[in-house]
This record gives sequence, C-alpha cells and structure tokens, in this order.
Amino acid sequence: MDRVAAAHSDLFSVAPASVDRTFTRARRVELDETSWVEHLPGWLPGSDGLFAELLAGAGWEQRTRWMYDKRVDEPRLTAEYPDLGPFPLLAEVAAVLGGHYGPAYERLWINLYRDHRDSTGWHGDGVGKREAESVVPVLSLGAARRFLIKPAAGGPSVGFTVAGGDLVVMGGRAQRDWRHCAPKQATPAGPRMSVNFAPSPRPVVPAG
Repeated sequence: MDRVAAAHSDLFSVAPASVDRTFTRARRVELDETSWVEHLPGWLPGSDGLFAELLAGAGWEQRTRWMYDKRVDEPRLTAEYPDLGPFPLLAEVAAVLGGHYGPAYERLWINLYRDHRDSTGWHGDGVGKREAESVVPVLSLGAARRFLIKPAAGGPSVGFTVAGGDLVVMGGRAQRDWRHCAPKQATPAGPRMSVNFAPSPRPVVPAG
C-alpha cells in the first residue's frame, strides 16, 4: 500500500458523491449482434471521497495465481464482499444499477491498481461460464486508465479511457464471446480502483 500513500492525501476533503440516476450520459458501443458496452463518463460525481474510504477501509488482499510452473503475485490488490452492508453508498449505487439494468446486485469485488505497473490480463468474468448473457457494471475510481475489450476468437480491440467516477457496463454475451483487460502502461499513473457489482449466484437445482 506504500505505493499509493502519497497519491491520495488530498481526497478526504471533497464534495459528497451523487449517483446519476438518469443514465443520460450512456454511450453504447454495439460489439456485435449480441454483445455491447456502455460507457457513462462522470456517472458518480464526487467519487474521490469513496475512493479514499475504500483505500483506507477495504480488506485488501494480495492474491496469487499460477503462471506456467510457479505461483506469482497478481499485479493488483483485491477486496471481496458477499454483501454491500459495509458501504452504504455502494449499496445505493447497486440499487440504482439494478433498477436500470435488471439484476439485483448484491455482491462486489474491488480491484486496486496501485499505479501504471499494475494490470489485469485478458479474461471474461466468471458469470460468462454460468450464463450465456449477463449485465456486468464496473465503477471506476481514482486515476484514469485504459480499458480494452476484444473478441474471444481473436481480432482488434475496442478501447476506452475510463476516469474516476465513470461507469462501464458490459452486456449481452460480452463475458462469453469477448475478453477484456486493464493493461499496463508506460505513462505513470496514480492508483485506480474497479468496483465490480454482481448478483448472488443462482442456486444449482439438482437434476431429476
């Protein structure tokens, strides 16, 4: 966390956040006939206070993963919550998102990219393995970073520059037929978070 300590010292005296319930800033990109992305710039004005709250209070973990024949640290920190109780503003955000997009978002996980060297590789979220279609909202906090999405079968990517308070929503078959990432970059950047909202997993109904 020492990599981010100097970058947020001015975030505790800020205006309160306010959710844009109108969704009028949504810019939809149709990726193909069944997949889409919406980018909503400035969807959560005053988001710096939420960034500071999460930075100081979230249960950050350094997770690992297998790469070839050894375990390595993921180039980011993660905090996961099975419910939204600890964060009233995020509970409000989840309710607004659910009212607009349909699913009841009840869980969240947060990724902290401490600087421009942190990243996540090409992937589809786990919901794509369970459901053919889904709606996955991601709220960005902190520094601006690139977000890329490309066809799973290969092809050019579609890119967005996502700033603090922006919302990115992936819908349709975007988690099954497409892959997204937050790449490393050469230009220095401050810390950034992605707040990912998810519904509770559907219960498995036994066959027979």
